[in-house]
Amino acid sequence: MSATYRVALRAALLYLLLSVIWLQFSGYLLNSFFDNSDEQLRWQLINGYVWVLFSAGLIFLARTQLLRCLGFGATLREHHADRERLRQAAAVFDCTREGVLVTDRKGVIVHVNRAFMQITGYQGEEVLGQEPRMFKSGHHPATFYQTMFEALQRSGEWSGEIWNRRKSGEIYPQWQTIRLIRDDHGELSHYVAVFSDISKIKDSEHELKYLAHHDPLTDLPNRLLFTDRAQQALASAQINKRGCALLLIDLDHFKMINDSLGHTIGDKLLKAVARRLKAMFGPGITLARLGGDEFAVLAENCPQLVQAAALAQRILDGLKEQFPIDGHQLFINASIGISLFPGDALSAEQLLRNADSALFKTKSAGRDGYALYTEELTAHAQQRVETAFELRRALEQHELRVYYQPVHDLKSCRLVGVEALVRWEHPQRGLVSPAEFIPIAERTGLIAEIDAWVMRHACEQMCQWQRAGLALSFVAVNVSSRLFARHELYQQVAQALHDTGLDPAYLELEVTESAVMDDPEVALEQMYRLRELGVRLAIDDFGTGYSSLLRLKRLPVQKLKIDQGFVAGLPWDEDDGAIVRVIIALAQSMGMQVHAEGIEQAEQAAFILEQGGDLGQGYWFGRPVPAGELDWTRVPTIPLTHP
Repeated sequence: MSATYRVALRAALLYLLLSVIWLQFSGYLLNSFFDNSDEQLRWQLINGYVWVLFSAGLIFLARTQLLRCLGFGATLREHHADRERLRQAAAVFDCTREGVLVTDRKGVIVHVNRAFMQITGYQGEEVLGQEPRMFKSGHHPATFYQTMFEALQRSGEWSGEIWNRRKSGEIYPQWQTIRLIRDDHGELSHYVAVFSDISKIKDSEHELKYLAHHDPLTDLPNRLLFTDRAQQALASAQINKRGCALLLIDLDHFKMINDSLGHTIGDKLLKAVARRLKAMFGPGITLARLGGDEFAVLAENCPQLVQAAALAQRILDGLKEQFPIDGHQLFINASIGISLFPGDALSAEQLLRNADSALFKTKSAGRDGYALYTEELTAHAQQRVETAFELRRALEQHELRVYYQPVHDLKSCRLVGVEALVRWEHPQRGLVSPAEFIPIAERTGLIAEIDAWVMRHACEQMCQWQRAGLALSFVAVNVSSRLFARHELYQQVAQALHDTGLDPAYLELEVTESAVMDDPEVALEQMYRLRELGVRLAIDDFGTGYSSLLRLKRLPVQKLKIDQGFVAGLPWDEDDGAIVRVIIALAQSMGMQVHAEGIEQAEQAAFILEQGGDLGQGYWFGRPVPAGELDWTRVPTIPLTHP
């Protein structure tokens, strides 16, 4: 028990004792008054009054002492709570990562925290007693600080970005908040500034802004920046009455470099091409990489067709020299399309479209050259636009059809599965080849909607076959790279399975090798989520992309499909045979099935079977047909050996 409480207890007991004595003596006096009437009584009364007055005084003093002690205890408790709050505030003040600076009413620094010292490089003793003006960077005009203090006087607070100077002399950005602190009388007593170092955020913003406008591989302007510069150049050319030329450059057969030597060599070649092209041009010419192996050149002062043609020829000649890349002596040609302002187009977008049409003309003529835009070339572009419009209408009018191509087990030759393939039954043109509308669907983004439509119909058809008692192990559905990259693929597959009632084990999703390797980490996450549904996964067109074996072994796939380009030369082409053997051996080592597509001859099927392949698909087994025309009884015979 504390001393304060002991004193309070004694005072309370004294107060109680005196009160009891006073009550008893008062009773005695009253009794005496009624029992005696002589001189002795008067003397007793006088003594009694004296005693009453004395005891009343003592009671008053005891009561006062008691109240004082109780009040003092409450004050001590309040002071203890205040000290605890101050300790907590001091801990927060010292541990926060934001710098804190406190000045008195005259602007003299009276306190800083640990984060302040870490951010600015100053120690506490170096700044205490100084004024914050010692941190000024010279980055802001006087009006900046004037506006700051006006805001402080008006609202008592100011927040904003400010550049200050560290002890090392480095100028850096802060996000700072300053507040006025007033005392109990409303008078200004202190200023408190809290700030964060945002230099890293500023660096990230600058880097992101740069990356948003430049190609990360070649460091050239990208399509966004190139289009913006082209718009500015055309506006200037229109005012100054001068011509401009836009050249679209596409490297011929660049895919062969990636396929044969790998993407690392391909990327180095692209960087070397960018450096060589950049060295050819002086001021007034903008070079950009639009994507893949496509570059663009904008000549801002090119009034005549002859000058544009001469520039194109200079580019072609300059690229013919060999490129030494990692011990390889590489050669690359180019195709160029040229569009002129103002003769061919009046806007940057139209100029690019026309140059693309001219580039298509160059490729059609055999590549390794250049072509100029003419009005006739727009007919091809117009046809693509009309096809895209009709394709969208075909989805709405239910003109698409799902055909099914049989997949046979090579050992038993039995029909074990089907692949769902989309066909377009045009009301006037009849059955449109997929080679005609699929590329347009991919370019316009309709392919994702088409894939989802095919998936739902394939699941419904599989359920019908199962109800009819037909035993099939799977129905395979192609998933385009556009649909595979979308996060809603998981929901679409789950919804299709739920709506149709198909067991997920009977649905196989085929994803191209290039779609998987474009962004392996996203692909890995997407495929694992799909595997959680219970569906089967296969890598389509295997061997045509750039696969990393390290990433491939992490993919939850059950099947590799050998591209038909490697099957076409079997069994006589030694290179195709060697590639097929390697793919089969690789798949077997990873516990995957091997599915060969494009089999058109018995000898090809025999070769795949002898090398350990599992499944075969192609015209030799059966063409894609509507569901009702599948031949369930056909069991082809595969010869035991190939010639």
